[in-house]
Amino acid sequence: MPEIDIPSQFDVLVVGAGAAGLYTAMCLPENLRVGLITKETVSLSASDWAQGGIAAAIAPEDSPSLHIEDTLQAGAGLCDRPAVEFLAEQAPRCIQSLVNLGVAFDRHGQALALTLEAAHSRHRVLHTADTTGRAVTTTLTAQVLRRQNIQVIQQALALNLWIEPQTGRCQGISLFYQGKITWMRARAVILATGGGGQVFAQTTNPAVSTGDGVAISWRAGAILRDLEFVQFHPTSLTKPGADHFLISEAVRGEGAHLVDDTGRRFAFDYHPAGELAPRDVVSRAIFSHLQHTAVDLATAHVWLDMRPIPPEKIRHRFPNIVKVCQHWGIDVFHEPIPVAPAAHYWMGGIVTDLMNRTNIPGLYAVGETASTGVHGANRLASNSLLECIVFGAQMANIHLGDITPSSEVPILPVRGFSANVSEWQTQKTQLEILREKLPRLVWQSAGICREQSGLETAIATIESWQQDFAALPLSQFLLALSPNEPVTFDIPDVERQLRLWAETRNLLDVAYLILQSAAFRTESRGGHYRLDYPQSEPDWQVHTLVQKRQWQKSLIVKSSGSLR
Repeated sequence: MPEIDIPSQFDVLVVGAGAAGLYTAMCLPENLRVGLITKETVSLSASDWAQGGIAAAIAPEDSPSLHIEDTLQAGAGLCDRPAVEFLAEQAPRCIQSLVNLGVAFDRHGQALALTLEAAHSRHRVLHTADTTGRAVTTTLTAQVLRRQNIQVIQQALALNLWIEPQTGRCQGISLFYQGKITWMRARAVILATGGGGQVFAQTTNPAVSTGDGVAISWRAGAILRDLEFVQFHPTSLTKPGADHFLISEAVRGEGAHLVDDTGRRFAFDYHPAGELAPRDVVSRAIFSHLQHTAVDLATAHVWLDMRPIPPEKIRHRFPNIVKVCQHWGIDVFHEPIPVAPAAHYWMGGIVTDLMNRTNIPGLYAVGETASTGVHGANRLASNSLLECIVFGAQMANIHLGDITPSSEVPILPVRGFSANVSEWQTQKTQLEILREKLPRLVWQSAGICREQSGLETAIATIESWQQDFAALPLSQFLLALSPNEPVTFDIPDVERQLRLWAETRNLLDVAYLILQSAAFRTESRGGHYRLDYPQSEPDWQVHTLVQKRQWQKSLIVKSSGSLR
């Protein structure tokens, strides 16, 4: 990319350019100078991959109250009711906003088309064929690029939050951009970096989903919540050599059957709703069924049969699924699709209020990075894109007041880092080995089913790997940097290697946080299932709170979702 000069100071920095980051940037007041940072190019995000749609109670037979009850039911007792009410009640207005911006949702005549997804009591999921996320992010990207007050900074990597030592306020970030580390000041920083699916060997998330926002905020002292709750999507394309492509839940909503090798709809053995049971139930049903029937669990799968759906409806509703399956040699009109569960969505994240504020002054979080309280222990299908839009819209109300940097920080002399080819190759190899081994360990120990001894062994391994990582010469150099200390590099392929270093660091921290949280919660609930504690326990109807390396329980969450 050509060199682009970027200012060293903005009013607001938004980190992440999926649906949450884009809509947030667009909703911020136009008199603010906004920097939108993305480590890839705009629109390469998990939002862009979202197929099923976006939920909103807009049908005559539906209501926000029904949407609220469905969300609370799916959340397994851990939703924050005020947050859920806010989400559902704001949903129709936010859908109208997207329509006004030009998102071309499917229609039946003049009316917006609505489909059914698992655990919804009404047809309330809007869609654009099976590429809803792409339709939303493409429209939002076009809007953002027109805004004069927003500067998009692409292929840039946020490394750390910059905390003002006297006040504890977030005053910016350190950024790796165009081969250098610089420090950027801002009156507010908004993290919208998405989830951390790449910490698992099997995931539907894109390569950018390395939990960056959660990791960098944790290191800065942010309070995190419910990190053990990971939603495993039941139906990810599972074929040797193929990407783990998500087969939307809407496919089952439209009538597809989940069958085993004998053609039997086995999901009804595990839940009366069969393949339309909540995602965690269907994922465990597949996992359990394969444990009893499969020879090799690493390549095992069941089948998703779309043939009960009329062919014309398949062509109209799921053209992208048809196309991707064809690419991998699967004709959905004549044969079922091999599928198995994969990590899909992280319910936990940085604790925020309804204004997206965290416990660190000046730091906000939006979207999957945040824990707003709307998802509880298990997200209701198609509430994730909705959360990005509803909470992104809240940033129109940001009040920066007279916030100015509390003191001028002297810019320190530029430091340089260099390594000879053989030294650097050794470090690079160590990082690549860590990056390859880590997701396999987390998948085996903290995947769909967990138990104490496996978690404890994995935690000890991660802690050992963190020590190995910290001992690398590049780590020792970067972890000792002072705030506002810029860096230049003289190493081969610096962009790729610094990203490998930063993402490996974040994934090690995310793995540690998920494993410790899963070991801490000695029950099963929602997206967290313990083989050694298979039941939900009333005294565990609490949030898991994490700050630095301290874990604790919240107050009991009432069934209505409010704290006692």
